[in-house]
Amino acid sequence: MPDLPPALPAKIPEFALYGELTRGTDAEGVHIELIETRSRQHDWHIGTHRHAGLFQVLFLFAGRVAADIDGALWECDGPVALTIHPSLAHGFDFSEEAQGYVLTLDQNVLFAATGHGGDLFASLFVQPLAIGLGAVQEVRERIETLLRNLIAEAAWPRQGHTLMLEWLARCALLMLVRVQAERRIADKSGRGDFELFSRFRMEVERHYQEQWQVGQYAQLLRIMPSRLNRLCLKLAGKTAFDITQDRLMLEACRKLTYIPASIATIAYELGFQDPAYFSRLFKKLIGVTPKAFRQQTQASV
Repeated sequence: MPDLPPALPAKIPEFALYGELTRGTDAEGVHIELIETRSRQHDWHIGTHRHAGLFQVLFLFAGRVAADIDGALWECDGPVALTIHPSLAHGFDFSEEAQGYVLTLDQNVLFAATGHGGDLFASLFVQPLAIGLGAVQEVRERIETLLRNLIAEAAWPRQGHTLMLEWLARCALLMLVRVQAERRIADKSGRGDFELFSRFRMEVERHYQEQWQVGQYAQLLRIMPSRLNRLCLKLAGKTAFDITQDRLMLEACRKLTYIPASIATIAYELGFQDPAYFSRLFKKLIGVTPKAFRQQTQASV
């Protein structure tokens, strides 16, 4: 597992758009805004959060971003595009000269793409990606043009407004797919596999504290455990069990950092009946005991 930064809140808030708890009934399936529109209001800091059912792409064309994505720190200079699945907690710290766009798409817009388009878009979100755009000037310019057109369309709705937003957004995504394909990043997962993997990730988020077994997830998804494992290995490079354990340990790290409770209490909250077993498992997966981890995080604050 990557090193976990100390700035993860104990409970990750969910927003429609950052700072907005709900979406309006007339909300579009595609939303776009300049990075500075929201970031400047928050002193260029976007706290850790997630968006249920919403996929995001951060297009940074100038400046720098330190992105906390699912507990891993990504430091990137523009031009770059970061892709984020709805299940991933994320936050950003931008340099003040940062310029670019934040594109948000409802999952229904993404999955509604027919034919091979849906498969190609899926490849962008199986795992978070940092897609460098510095070496592809022509493609970068085309993407910027699409995003400027999206901003203009969002500001002045006309006939066919919704279709135009969706088409422009999909064009921008397709340009990213082309860049990624040239760098030999796997983009061959089928739409069905991607949707199934996304559902598994969502269910892990709901049930990890109950410590569901792989068989329980497989039963819920109506597939065999062996197929679920093959799917996870194909798309994430880990077994289904490893993915559930990673999520459990991530939550354990958060609680040890931010919750002033005993290690035994935290173990019980995470579904462990034996605190000693929790400590052994934590050391095996994280590399240190829960007590040592807590001491390290307190010393770094």
